[in-house]
Amino acid sequence: MATDWVRLERALVPGLEGVHARRGGGAVLVAVAALFVLSWSYLLWMDWGMRHMDQAASMVLMPRMVDWGAVDLALVFVMWALMMAAMMLPSAVPAILAAGRTRGGAAAFAAGYLLVWVAFSALATLLQWRLLEAGLLTPMMESASQRLSAGLLIAAGLFQLTPVKGRCLARCRSPLGGASSSLRAGLRNGCYCLGSCFALMGLLFATGVMSLPWVFLITTYVAVEKMAARAVWLSRFAGMVLCLWGAFLLIPIR
Repeated sequence: MATDWVRLERALVPGLEGVHARRGGGAVLVAVAALFVLSWSYLLWMDWGMRHMDQAASMVLMPRMVDWGAVDLALVFVMWALMMAAMMLPSAVPAILAAGRTRGGAAAFAAGYLLVWVAFSALATLLQWRLLEAGLLTPMMESASQRLSAGLLIAAGLFQLTPVKGRCLARCRSPLGGASSSLRAGLRNGCYCLGSCFALMGLLFATGVMSLPWVFLITTYVAVEKMAARAVWLSRFAGMVLCLWGAFLLIPIR
């Protein structure tokens, strides 16, 4: 009788673990969807504040125009972190679903993936601060230097043509292979995805950090590029377009 119970337990446990894993993965997807909605809601709120500075000035919404302090840096960091979540989560959903096949895998993978973009957001905040202090970025978070814009466009375009871009993109498309845990898989995938598109994110300093049309366009391009594994021409075409755009900005207008 005891032997029969052992056999029954061995038969049921894998199935029960699979059920728990699917439930856990579903809960994580709900959380991811909630974060995505929160992120875009916040960006829309920020966009409204940028276009209604007279009303937003009295709200805990926007950093000061100049002379940032700790509160201003915190506000900009939150903006970048939520913006990266809004831009990168859609293309990460298939990987999160794949990680959800193991119990707790989806949550661990998503945590590792987002941690990379939180770190990037901290660096982007400091860079924006320095550009603002140097007069290369306006208080409205737009480029104040045509040379800066051209340089960012050309740099991003050239990076699109490099083998490093191709290797990082290929690894970004294969999120789970070879990792010893879901957390490490998320961290590694986040690093490869960052390596693949950090230059594209840098374009926001040229087009406007809070330009929602450009945020949406870059988000869409990143997702399409990641999913279109056979369209090797896509990265190269985008790279050439960015280089030509940057070169055009350098042409003196008389």
